[in-house]
Amino acid sequence: MANKKGKGPSSNVIAQNKKARFEYHIDEVFEAGVALSGWEVKSLRAGKAQLTDTYILIKNGEAWLLGSHITPLNTASTHELADPTRTRKLLLHRKEIAKIFSRTQDKGHTCVPLKLYWKGPLVKCELALVTGKKQHDKRANEKDRDWQRQKGRIMRDRNRD
Repeated sequence: MANKKGKGPSSNVIAQNKKARFEYHIDEVFEAGVALSGWEVKSLRAGKAQLTDTYILIKNGEAWLLGSHITPLNTASTHELADPTRTRKLLLHRKEIAKIFSRTQDKGHTCVPLKLYWKGPLVKCELALVTGKKQHDKRANEKDRDWQRQKGRIMRDRNRD
């Protein structure tokens, strides 16, 4: 019983794109399967994946994950050439692909992956339709985060006295 109810969803996360939540306003979230080869699955089990500077491209009615980096293990197969930054296919329903494609054609909209995670034995990618934040939005976000941190310190110090 590796996955109990009390553990929560964060225990099965392989890689996160933390920068995406800071850089963009998230409009809509999708879940997609990822087509992987054997050595990639082994590397993901070891937690060797990065989603920084990764994006989703819709081409010929198919969704592709570009820029993700999965580091091959030293024990990977010798007869197969391991390309850590290869383009990987995302498995989505046609209606979802059509929706993502139509929304990304609008100015200022794009689609980025938020995280890679395990769902049972399968690797899933959480992707989101996003719009870019302006500089003042980022500053307000940072200011709010600092205030929450400071408020927590004040409350903690008051409870000690």
